[in-house]
Amino acid sequence: MTEQRGSEQQRGGFPRRDAEGRISTLGDLLGVCLAGLVIGALALVLFDWAFASIGAGDFGHTNGWLAVILPAWLFWDDFRAWEFGAARVAAAVVAAAVGVFAGLLIAGLGAGLPPLLSGALAAGAFTVAYAVLWFPGVRWLARRTG
Repeated sequence: MTEQRGSEQQRGGFPRRDAEGRISTLGDLLGVCLAGLVIGALALVLFDWAFASIGAGDFGHTNGWLAVILPAWLFWDDFRAWEFGAARVAAAVVAAAVGVFAGLLIAGLGAGLPPLLSGALAAGAFTVAYAVLWFPGVRWLARRTG
């Protein structure tokens, strides 16, 4: 255990990772994902405002789902850190399916909102659903499959 902590401390940074490069806690995964989601949403607002100010469209009509780019990148990085096998693929497929369903449900409920806002809310729902299913799911499946 102290050896594992030593390797985590040597790597430094956030999120904390184990010796194999996998994110250590669900809190770290959610924290970094939600921070990435906020950064992505703010970048979309900035780009949308810039294009609207030069007359290239109306503000708020950018697809807010694009805010999921940074969290998806982190999910991909954590997916790659797990050794090849059915556990990581099954956990990723189930988490992605539930995440997309949750995102589409939220997008549908916010259908009257501008696409930037409804899409960003949907991306948030996807991010939380994916993280909450992926993190314990891949660990449970990896233990079950050896």
